[in-house]
Amino acid sequence: MPSASCSHCRAARVARPRIGSVSRRGWLWIAFVVVHVIVAVLGFVLPNIPMGDVYLVYEPWARDAIEGRGIAGISYEWIYPQLAIVPMVLALGLEWIAGYEIAWALVVTLADALAFAMLVGRGRSNGRTIAAGFWLVFMLLLGPVGMYRLDGVTVPLALAGCLWLAGRPLVASILLAVATWMKVWPAALLAAAVIALRRRLVVVGGALIVTAMTAVAVVAGGGGAHLLGFVAGQTGRGLQLEAPVSAIYLWQAVAGVPGAFVYYDRDILTFQVTGFAVDAVIAAMTPVLAVAVLGVAALGVFLAWRGARFATLFPPLALSLVLAFIVFNKVGSPQFLTWLIAPVAIGLVLDRRRWLLPAAVALVAALLTQLVYPVFYDRIIVADAFGATILTLRNLVMLALFAWAAVRLARVPRGTRLRPSARRTQHPIIP
Repeated sequence: MPSASCSHCRAARVARPRIGSVSRRGWLWIAFVVVHVIVAVLGFVLPNIPMGDVYLVYEPWARDAIEGRGIAGISYEWIYPQLAIVPMVLALGLEWIAGYEIAWALVVTLADALAFAMLVGRGRSNGRTIAAGFWLVFMLLLGPVGMYRLDGVTVPLALAGCLWLAGRPLVASILLAVATWMKVWPAALLAAAVIALRRRLVVVGGALIVTAMTAVAVVAGGGGAHLLGFVAGQTGRGLQLEAPVSAIYLWQAVAGVPGAFVYYDRDILTFQVTGFAVDAVIAAMTPVLAVAVLGVAALGVFLAWRGARFATLFPPLALSLVLAFIVFNKVGSPQFLTWLIAPVAIGLVLDRRRWLLPAAVALVAALLTQLVYPVFYDRIIVADAFGATILTLRNLVMLALFAWAAVRLARVPRGTRLRPSARRTQHPIIP
């Protein structure tokens, strides 16, 4: 029969999440609201129009779609997959509140709230609490570019999908596939799931369902010729200023090397770099990216074949694939940093002690990215040495984080997988 002291211990453990009269979950939600309000306001007050994409491109695309002037990705080629138009149109439905910019911030906040509720749960898991705190601090350090970009919608979808992978793989796969058909990057998480999860056919099935439905809708709308237009749109781009590989030409521009300079591409509305043999570098980056991604995936397949468990394999594999998409990419938009949130948060949920270091490094990268854009972007685009130094430091931090993820992936324990009855107790991401 349990003693009274044991009963008191249990009561203390239950009461532990409360600080004063507010529960730990309550404090997290208060922080959620505060952070989202701050980041939303920063979009209006920081320099270099950090929310420019929202009213310069998202709103016109959305209005064209609902007013019959053509749907991006169906009526003409688009740089995004076709489902990207959905949140842009949804924001129009909230425009009456305070304009399209606020409406977009509300769409992102509502999507974040749903994923945040899944992540926090009842507020009793230390791993989930730390992961939720990491997400909020990361968002605050990254600043408005994480909210006022399409990536801000895909992040909560991706995080929710990762949280449901072990327990509801079909639903998780559908969420990840929907996010992928908005912005390609969640394909890295889908690939990691197919490799690491035993029920990989379910994951593939969910992705195929979303892909088939999207393809049918696009073809039915007369846009079959543009179904994969976003692929060509990315491969045909030059070297974006913020990409790690662009440091070669950025520092040449800083030093005044003839022919090396930063310029604005009016077709894709971004700053790029050029210089000696730039076309060869541009052509090489796509195969380099493919080799890096395939190399990481191959290592993941080998580890899965050798019996690595989902809980130990998926987080480093997902982070390695996401970082490969960033550090070996010729496109380096600052909002790419939001891609780190899902794999790092899942790593903290499953193994918070081992993932505290990469989480801290990711936070440093987020802060440096906000300094790059929007704070000092006006200095970087004129090849100023100070701005170039901050950007280079950010990219070095990203390379260091990729190195950690790759080493961690290579060291994933191999062995017999857990029995189904034991697996649930080992997966704190199963709701």
